[in-house]
Amino acid sequence: MIVNGEGRTGSLTSAYRLAWGVALIFYFLEYVVRAAPAVMLPELSTAFNVDTVSVSVIVGTYYYTYSVTSLVAGAALDRWGARTPVVIGLAMLGLGCLLFVVPVSPIGDTGRLLQGAGSAFAFTGAVFLATRGFSGSALATAVGFTQSFGMLGGSAGQLGVGPLIHGPLDWRGFWIVTALACFVVAVVLFITTPRDAGRPSHDAGRSNSILAPFKTVLGNPQSYLCGIIAGLLFVPTTVGDMVWGVLAFEKDRSFEYGRAISVVAMVPLGWAIGCPLLGWMADALGRRKFALTGGAIVMLAALLVIAFTPDLPVNYAAMLVVGIGSGAAMIPYTIIKEVNPAGVEGSAVGVINFVTFAVTAVIGPVFARFIGAGVGLNSDHIAQFREGALFWASCVAVALFLSLLLRETGRGRSGEPRSPLSLVNLGSAGQP
Repeated sequence: MIVNGEGRTGSLTSAYRLAWGVALIFYFLEYVVRAAPAVMLPELSTAFNVDTVSVSVIVGTYYYTYSVTSLVAGAALDRWGARTPVVIGLAMLGLGCLLFVVPVSPIGDTGRLLQGAGSAFAFTGAVFLATRGFSGSALATAVGFTQSFGMLGGSAGQLGVGPLIHGPLDWRGFWIVTALACFVVAVVLFITTPRDAGRPSHDAGRSNSILAPFKTVLGNPQSYLCGIIAGLLFVPTTVGDMVWGVLAFEKDRSFEYGRAISVVAMVPLGWAIGCPLLGWMADALGRRKFALTGGAIVMLAALLVIAFTPDLPVNYAAMLVVGIGSGAAMIPYTIIKEVNPAGVEGSAVGVINFVTFAVTAVIGPVFARFIGAGVGLNSDHIAQFREGALFWASCVAVALFLSLLLRETGRGRSGEPRSPLSLVNLGSAGQP
């Protein structure tokens, strides 16, 4: 029996929502894995017998496979649905965790590369399931909640893993337990995810070629804008906070190790608040760009406060606000779906993930070479810390400017003034 405009039964919609809930656990684990190395850099440096910058390079290889595999994940979801691709992604993540236990640089690289490749299916799969389980009026909220759950994993990967690896588990034990958790969730996800095919036959993206959806998405310049903006808003958290944050606060702000971890963990905790909050705002107001630019402005202001205010309580509060504001990075994930036709949702999310983390993969080594290499070594520690904070603030400022070029896709767009900047559309056949 048909019960909604997209031809899905109520029971199938409920099944997608249940599978989405399980996929949230996958995304939680993925962010634990992504964030955890930041609190064990000294241990990893000793184990792999390399310096801290070299460890950061090993850790950063995650983003290379994450970005590239996002394209594969999106295409696979559109073609075959979520069940098999997402379960395979979870298995790859688990295997990558096991390999990362081996303290040999090439094997560690391989493990981290597998972690990135498997993780590419987490958010992409969760959003794919959300687009089938929730209506358009609630989609930004669902996407925001998805990212919120991931950020709780990021917070756990910093705030929880630090004491864990210096208590009941060492760093190797952490990776083994996380791998086992991935394999268990993979079994549950395989059981709960609907078996139906990915692309309905009536959708605009239908084609015998698995690459056809990419032609649609990549042919729309708004798709690139969404990815670059999201990447520039992500990178202060994915690299600035999750790779360099603990070291910077410990060495250049002279915080003791436990306090440095707790300050840095404020960012993913803020994400857990900001992602659903800004997603709800975008849905409630029908203004995607308003929520996006508002969050970016808040994030930029907080980074400037961190750069110029060494006071400890202010740093705690400002890092939390950075996280809340950076929840705006999720709004382009809703926009890219709305500026492209139905039937290419997986590929759209894959493309934005690819561009987003390609930005991360480019900016991360630049920061490591020109700024990160001086963390704890520059005689002027305050200036060193400030230089890093201002680098991330500049990324947000560029994202804020580029957001002016996006087309408003919320339901309130009909009343939006059409400035010259808003005309960069950049027409796609699937524009709402």
